[in-house]
Amino acid sequence: MSSLFNTQSGPSRVEGSGIAPWQIGLLAGVSAVAVGLVLAFGGVLAGLAVLLAAGAGFLVLRHMEAGFWALIAVICLLPFGTIPIDLGLTPTLLDVALAAVVGVWVVRLATGRQRTIITAPVTVPLVALLIIAVFSFIFGLGHAPLTPTLLRHFAELLLSLAFVLVVIDYVRSWARLERLVKAILYAGAGAAALGIGLWLLPDDTTNTLLNYLQYVGYPGGWVVRYIEENPELAERAIATSVDPNSYGGLLVLIGALAGPQLVSRRPILSRAKSASIVVLVFVALFLTFSRGAMVGLVAALAFVSVVRYRRLIPYLLFAGLLILVLPITQGYVIRFIEGLQGADLATQMRFGEYRDAVRLIARYPLFGVGFAASPDIDIYLGVASVYLSIAQQMGLLGLSAFLIVMFTIFGYAFVHRHFFKAHPRRDSLWLGLHAALAGGLIVGIFDHYLFNLQFHNTVTFFWLFVGLAVAATRLGGQESASAADEEVDKAGYPG
Repeated sequence: MSSLFNTQSGPSRVEGSGIAPWQIGLLAGVSAVAVGLVLAFGGVLAGLAVLLAAGAGFLVLRHMEAGFWALIAVICLLPFGTIPIDLGLTPTLLDVALAAVVGVWVVRLATGRQRTIITAPVTVPLVALLIIAVFSFIFGLGHAPLTPTLLRHFAELLLSLAFVLVVIDYVRSWARLERLVKAILYAGAGAAALGIGLWLLPDDTTNTLLNYLQYVGYPGGWVVRYIEENPELAERAIATSVDPNSYGGLLVLIGALAGPQLVSRRPILSRAKSASIVVLVFVALFLTFSRGAMVGLVAALAFVSVVRYRRLIPYLLFAGLLILVLPITQGYVIRFIEGLQGADLATQMRFGEYRDAVRLIARYPLFGVGFAASPDIDIYLGVASVYLSIAQQMGLLGLSAFLIVMFTIFGYAFVHRHFFKAHPRRDSLWLGLHAALAGGLIVGIFDHYLFNLQFHNTVTFFWLFVGLAVAATRLGGQESASAADEEVDKAGYPG
């Protein structure tokens, strides 16, 4: 059951409808000084960037939800963008957006503008996972040096995990949940359309366009990706996500979230919009040639079909039939079969990684080897699997904590499933969020991008979905309990 912890007595203002005059003055003063210094030492472009950041900071202070929208937009459309100012350790746009949301939440608590914190059953195991991660990180420093980059990436991981608690607390109404889900669907549709558009362009043109992103910290050179990194084979869609598998993992979460909207009796988007988003996501995912991601999306939609919406099964069968019979998809089908047989180079390399990962885990089973490097010269750290990656870095204790977090999420949902069956509009949100998590967990068998220090965007996106899924279940349980109390009052029983 969810709980409510009072931090102060008295009424709570949680909507963030206004800010104090002293806060406006402080922000304006600090911004003016910062812009002046940066103009003096960094130039006009850097000064403009600081000015824009100050404006964005004011907007987030005024309306915290704007911070969530910015976070979602950055993850989907510019996940590796950085602030164009060299501070020695340049923060990414995602770092700034995530820190802004979490920072405003903390400030609201510290200043008394928010007087309560809402939690859920996932809080305790999630905090345990955070503690184990910190312990494993410290343990790993005994055999690997601490670098600024490693420290920053680990801090990003902790912030992404802790972000779940902020999401659960912030999403206190169905209206908020619906707005955030719509933001994800629209931004996801934009990311899918971008990936398709870049894939359709000539390779040279696509590469030229992507190289313009060097101005915001993206890698340069030849960045177009191909199957097995062989230009003689098919190009793989990446949009602005750099890696096709990472891009595929992001699309799985969005596609699974959009799927129930197609068949819900009361969707939050029109049928036309929902269908457009699903088609865009499916086509973009297909063009990534990420077999693990495709399996994850199919598993997520199958989850939706089995649990609630049998009407989705014909859509799945029709899509599967198209893939099997269309001439343009035959290469994909052949590659998928080769993967199942272990006949292609990429799959063979994965099998080798799995064997090496098991060897490392057997040597350091309890807390793993940390997040920097392997202490043994004959074995390496890194494997294309979320579960084996966690076990390598945090040991079987960390993997157990992660699995307990996931089990708690789905167990909590199972307890409150009856409420959602009777409320179609709520159900499409709740089921889509949990289907996305199910799809992500399946993808995690084949890839590590949902728990990888180098891919802060997909890690944050996955844990954002964790927070939204738990918040949806909490809202359903709260509404169900309120309805039960009303029935008791109507019956005249003492309460």
